[in-house]
Amino acid sequence: MTVSLSNANLQKLSGKAAIPRYERSDLAAGIVHFGIGNFHRAHQAVYLDDLFNLGLDHDWALIGAGVTSYDGAMRAKLASQDWLTTVVEQDVGLSAARITGAMIDFLDPSDRTGMISRLCDPAIRIVSMTITEGGYFINPATGHFDPNHPAIVADASRPDEPQTVFGLIVAALKARRNAGLPAFTVMSCDNIPGNGHVTENAVAGLADLSDPEFGAWIRANVAFPNSMVDRITPATGTREIDHCAREFGIADAWPVYCEEFRQWVMEDHFPAGRPALEKVGVTFVDDVAPFELMKIRILNGGHAAIAYPGELLDIHFVHEAMEEPLIRAFLAKLENEEIIPCVPPVPNTDLGDYFKLIERRFSNPKIGDTISRLAQDGSNRQPKFILPSTRDRLSRGEDVTGLALISALWCRYFEGSSDSGRQITFNDANAERLQAAALASRSDPLAFLALDDIFGDVARSDLFRRRFVTALASLREKGTRVTLQTYLDDAL
Repeated sequence: MTVSLSNANLQKLSGKAAIPRYERSDLAAGIVHFGIGNFHRAHQAVYLDDLFNLGLDHDWALIGAGVTSYDGAMRAKLASQDWLTTVVEQDVGLSAARITGAMIDFLDPSDRTGMISRLCDPAIRIVSMTITEGGYFINPATGHFDPNHPAIVADASRPDEPQTVFGLIVAALKARRNAGLPAFTVMSCDNIPGNGHVTENAVAGLADLSDPEFGAWIRANVAFPNSMVDRITPATGTREIDHCAREFGIADAWPVYCEEFRQWVMEDHFPAGRPALEKVGVTFVDDVAPFELMKIRILNGGHAAIAYPGELLDIHFVHEAMEEPLIRAFLAKLENEEIIPCVPPVPNTDLGDYFKLIERRFSNPKIGDTISRLAQDGSNRQPKFILPSTRDRLSRGEDVTGLALISALWCRYFEGSSDSGRQITFNDANAERLQAAALASRSDPLAFLALDDIFGDVARSDLFRRRFVTALASLREKGTRVTLQTYLDDAL
């Protein structure tokens, strides 16, 4: 028998899952978080739930927020269960459920005025976000904020009617300044190098377009700490909903499944105050960059590396890709020969051991993470996770056989069918343009590299071009398996 997730049913669920050890009615909001997706609920919300379970910092509860139709749908699901979430941690010998209660409200995405009003509440001292790599209006080729993006142009022309997360933040900061209130800290929880700097450039850059003086004020008065976040968290579907009901007896409209491992490294720059997250495992450091670069290049880059051969070989789950000897060996060779050598030293960390940990995490059969999830949004992920390593090696005069092969695999993927002829379903804002370029590359192999906003100066390297063309020809003529083996034999 299943029990519906709700405040009223928490005690009934205590034998099925760990429940909050605090009174949720005692919580008060201190954080507004944009992007209440699975990762946030498996990461930041879990750390706060741990802290509240210690009896600490109950004035730092979460309020959800968002600006998309997805956010509205998530709000409706969570409202039906009093903002509670079932988080299921999965490892080879572990499957444990907990119910988190750190979120106490979710702002209506259609009420922008109400959102700005809540952001102006003096109790709100942190505004955080998990809006994906593509949500920061970055030009992929330059890596800089794009003031010409249509959504940014629209918010700049109507700053009192913001539609983006950054427009809402700018409007709220201006209202707080006008009311004599201190600025809140703006904290990114996305996988972007220098995510704090990127967020500052987006917020202040947007303000510059309508009020340069206020843009300067933001840079001088608002904190944007950098952070590194890590926890593999697949998408939720009927598989997870049914498993949660069957194994734990919990009827949750959108449970979160994740690995046991989690990590959060943050720059300690919170002038308006912060919760004592160091008491629940968060690492505060002066410089996040080494940890961030390690994770983005080795883990996120590794995910990007196995996504496209996995899709072309009709592999569904990530752990199944790691069970395929060719893909596992390809990942290891690529990481050890081309990616890890580009990663600077990280305090108290052996990069070889870190990669072994990544291999174990990718191989976890309980997670149920899918290759299709890793393959989505490549137009934002490739420029952040793969091409920086390519660029670094080219600048040092080093070969890029494996990294160019990833770009070729991405191109081959966007032709729209796997090696067996299975139709591939794309999930990328630029899918139409990418597929057109991939199809054009059948007659002109360099047509895909002409996507200058993605490849930039990398595509102008003769070495990279040669490696890309050779790999793409092999993928088309011999298939993915033979091409991977040729690379492993140092014959590509």
